[in-house]
Amino acid sequence: MTSPTTPTAPTTPAGPPLLSLRGIDKSFGAIQVLHGVDLDVRAGEVTALVGDNGAGKSTLVKCIAGIYPTDGGEFFFEGQPQTVRGPKDTAALGIEVVYQDLALCDNLDIVQNMFLGRERKTGLLLDESTMEELARQTLASLSVRTVRSVRQLVSSLSGGQRQTVAIAKAVLWNSKVVLLDEPTAALGVAQTRQVLDLVRRLADNGLGVVLISHNLNDVFEVADSITALYLGRSAATVRTRDVTNSQVVELITAGRSGDLGLAPSTAAASA
Repeated sequence: MTSPTTPTAPTTPAGPPLLSLRGIDKSFGAIQVLHGVDLDVRAGEVTALVGDNGAGKSTLVKCIAGIYPTDGGEFFFEGQPQTVRGPKDTAALGIEVVYQDLALCDNLDIVQNMFLGRERKTGLLLDESTMEELARQTLASLSVRTVRSVRQLVSSLSGGQRQTVAIAKAVLWNSKVVLLDEPTAALGVAQTRQVLDLVRRLADNGLGVVLISHNLNDVFEVADSITALYLGRSAATVRTRDVTNSQVVELITAGRSGDLGLAPSTAAASA
């Protein structure tokens, strides 16, 4: 006769958040898109941000990036309150965003893309050798082995290789937090595998990673915690090992799952 198993207590992350948002509000005219959203990102972890279309994921990312000003709430970085007035403020903190369109120039090579707008110079001339070496070092630090040469034109790269270059470009600048917007969208199986391995290595190298994704298989494979948005509200933040795929689906589609998520009255009012 087997003895009953003792329920496992939910796991709690160690250490304070590297990036912490509290009560973030954002409206566009009369339409309120974000309602008091909270988000914590810890060094050495992947935090997945999930939600249905229109849940507010992209708006939240653009608020973090400084593209959209927030209407309310607090922004903390390394425990200190911050005022973000634009993208330069977040970049100065060490926050980089890799958008779904990657913002790469096909007619330039990998080095030129990685240093675009931030070129190294010696006097009036570009310091090509230094930029090339730093590009190689960054790709090597991320264990990227699929790129033949850092002087390849981006137009010659596969979708997975382009995503790799965009991520390497983001971490080149001593970033501490990297936000990845649907990094595996439109990639094949092998390329998705390469990108997910890279996402995990970013966290293993001590960065805080935010993974925005609709693919819950990817989320459960690499994320340490999951924040689910429901119609612009934080439905729940959970440790990945403490929930099932179906529970996360319910948080995304209904705002609650069992005892998790928004209060019934709040979820009903939001619908």
